[in-house]
Amino acid sequence: MIRISVDLMGGDHGPEVVVPGVALALERHPEIHFALFGLEEACAPVLAKYPALREAATFTACEVAVRMDDKPSQALRHGRYKSSMWRAIEAVKAGDADVCVSAGNTGALMAMSKFCLRTMANIERPAIAAIWPTLRGESIVLDVGATVGADAQQLIDFTMMGAAMARALFDVDKPSVGLLNIGVEEIKGQEEVKEAGRLIREAAMPSLDYYGFVEGDDLGKGTVDVVVTEGFTGNIALKTAEGTARQIAEYLRAAMSRTFMARIGYIFAKSAFDRLREKMDPGKVNGGVFLGLNGIVIKSHGGADADGLAAAVDVGYDMARNNLKAKIEHDLNLFHNRRSALAAAATDASSN
Repeated sequence: MIRISVDLMGGDHGPEVVVPGVALALERHPEIHFALFGLEEACAPVLAKYPALREAATFTACEVAVRMDDKPSQALRHGRYKSSMWRAIEAVKAGDADVCVSAGNTGALMAMSKFCLRTMANIERPAIAAIWPTLRGESIVLDVGATVGADAQQLIDFTMMGAAMARALFDVDKPSVGLLNIGVEEIKGQEEVKEAGRLIREAAMPSLDYYGFVEGDDLGKGTVDVVVTEGFTGNIALKTAEGTARQIAEYLRAAMSRTFMARIGYIFAKSAFDRLREKMDPGKVNGGVFLGLNGIVIKSHGGADADGLAAAVDVGYDMARNNLKAKIEHDLNLFHNRRSALAAAATDASSN
């Protein structure tokens, strides 16, 4: 049984969307046990419409709901220990849930997750990994906003975590990984990126295929399974892609409304255009994963509909079923062991 805790108050629409999304996820995965958290007066009427979910879940009434515009410090001050978001995360810490899913305030969710779950051993900073639509299917991009700036070791940590997630989500034994850079040549880029690339290549990890440096256009091409960068650059790339998707959608809408025949054509093609827009927008490929914590937390898009929320639960289900946390711990330990062995060999060679 996979156990998933859900913050019913998260997102732009709260339980009115989250509850139907959870119910849909239960239809897909009847073996999931849900632990639901929210305000009694807001959640009870909606839950009553889904008796199958009510039967397969436990509901805990909470005192506080974190608002979408709350600052992380405000959320911690007013919602720690008693908000639906905190209680859903705390269920993972207590071992009552394998995964937490929330569509709530991203900053508040990260702050509470770090405070409650803490980072894994040897991880200095967590990362947010996004599932990115590409011409080849999907890839993983991290970090997209948790950490502004990163040194070589943090980029290496992101690499190990992203590769582990790719193995868990894409069912690939040796995912390809690239470091986002301003060029593919080894002499280009910041020193931190070049140092991380050198160390990853020297470690020759059996659990990943290090491709080298990749550029911005490789994100859409799907050149590699995992693209690694720091949060400032990653978040700009995410927002740029989201904006570009909306821009192209508006261009198409304008073009299809110029003549009467074009408007008729648009009526028949509208669903196809909507799917195209959603496919191009990485913000709509639902289920960002917080990596590097002592527990799995999934961030659903705040504006997601029931299908989107169910998709985020699907991601959490796959992460728990494939034991993501153990994969990350294994890869991190293996990398540090290989790096220590290489350093010891270099010391022996210099002494001789």
